[in-house]
Amino acid sequence: MNPSPRVVKQAIHWMLRVRENGASPQLLAQCEQWRSASHEHELAWQRVHSLQQEMNLRAVPGAGVVALQTLENSQQRLHRRQALKLLGGVVMLGSAAWVSKDIGLLDPWTSDFATATGERRSVRLPDGSLLDLNTHTAADLAFDSRQRLVRLKHGELMLTCAEHPLGPAGRPLLVQSRDALLEGFDGRFVVRQERDCTRVTVSQGKVAIHHPGPAGLQWVAAGEAFLVNAQGATPVAQQNMDPGAWADGLIVTRNMRLGDFIDEVARYRHGYLSCSDDIANLRLSGVFRLEDTDKLLHLLPQTLPVHVSYRTRWWVRLERQA
Repeated sequence: MNPSPRVVKQAIHWMLRVRENGASPQLLAQCEQWRSASHEHELAWQRVHSLQQEMNLRAVPGAGVVALQTLENSQQRLHRRQALKLLGGVVMLGSAAWVSKDIGLLDPWTSDFATATGERRSVRLPDGSLLDLNTHTAADLAFDSRQRLVRLKHGELMLTCAEHPLGPAGRPLLVQSRDALLEGFDGRFVVRQERDCTRVTVSQGKVAIHHPGPAGLQWVAAGEAFLVNAQGATPVAQQNMDPGAWADGLIVTRNMRLGDFIDEVARYRHGYLSCSDDIANLRLSGVFRLEDTDKLLHLLPQTLPVHVSYRTRWWVRLERQA
């Protein structure tokens, strides 16, 4: 479902009013009333909010506000293509970094659900299932008389199945990734689309992998994980990170390579984050909060011989401690 240009414009109008007068309880109540009036209103609000968050980089103070005001003041109809042209014209003047993420910025306008970098979101689906989206994720929803389908376009999601897994009309609950079709049964599982495969991890219940290859149907039980690609589904012997901890705002590691850990943290930050090769194989275990990744990085020298070097707020590198 895509909200109409009229409703998108209303969402932009409400967001600007809240930004300017956010302390007004009466205005906040009116905004909440508008959002709860229909699913289309809430969807438009979430998309505009996600897009504004992605644009509002500290390297370009006020870029998100200026772009929203440009849309609000435009006399053109807000078709998605027209809106993106206006947004691109505003932000290209201020930041090449914004342009480098142009594909991701399309997501709030072309996907049913999307999150910005560093954002996480929970959505209650029409059948009662709970859909959690991790950072920089986009998904579409297709619920009809035959099926209940979530299409993962990119990123990572967690799906907690409703109490009745086939629904009132016997419709299967499915997740479609780039590599396979997954069917959930009364439980919880995580689907992560990686560069060359899809990672499926089941924490409760079971999941069926419908694969077009010779392996056909494969089952994943609670506590198991599989990597799925064009060649088939391969079990993962051991995982060095809790696959679903991000839904609680955490990274939980078990003897994880520092290089892999830094790659994981980088998913939740704008800009460049890396570590030097001579410390990449150091190991760490622990529980780290995602709400402040700078604070998270500054905890590492307490347990590892590393130094956090900032060239700018957006260029960070870990090096061996002198």
